Amino acid sequence: MNIEHATPELFAALAAAQAEVKNADKNAQNPHYRSRYADLAEVLNTVRVDYAKNGIGILQAPSFDGAMVHVETVLTHASGGWVSATASCVPARSDAQGIGAATTYLRRYGLAAMTAVAQEDDDGESAAHAEKPAPVVAKPAPPEKPVMGMQEEAAAIRDYLDAIATADSDLLEKLGSEIAASHVSVAGKKTIRTEFGKRLQALKDAA
Repeated sequence: MNIEHATPELFAALAAAQAEVKNADKNAQNPHYRSRYADLAEVLNTVRVDYAKNGIGILQAPSFDGAMVHVETVLTHASGGWVSATASCVPARSDAQGIGAATTYLRRYGLAAMTAVAQEDDDGESAAHAEKPAPVVAKPAPPEKPVMGMQEEAAAIRDYLDAIATADSDLLEKLGSEIAASHVSVAGKKTIRTEFGKRLQALKDAA
């Protein structure tokens, strides 16, 4: 997070806005995970009025770096001060729809994080009073691989892509084993393997 250009007036305005703003309702449904979340419009509607009333503007700008999508969220103030933070991820799909979905995802989470807004469970009351089902004894789940943070994964992907770009056959073989054993996400590995295949073909053509 960049606070180098923050001003005392901005910090005071942020404190005032956060005292007034409410948490966002989970107004959308994720059918894949059967979970609820606050969509981008809900988060914007939650913070926009209280932050504007305290002289704080909200700017969000996407940018792209190879397979990575970045969204910078900037909170500006009438005093001239501003703070910013950037969230990044690799889209699950590389087409326009996948990139658009990743951009919306990063805008939503970046804005919620920058404005200290949590996503409230709007059906928590009914869930709390619902009849509890009988406990189910499940088989122990296999240990999960450690999950990389977005920034850590982005850095790892860039390192692999840089290494692949100039690798010879021996190094490619070594990198292939490292990539398979790494904790990079499935989408991230797909991006890396695409470049891996291109480099391998280039070496074969040059032989």
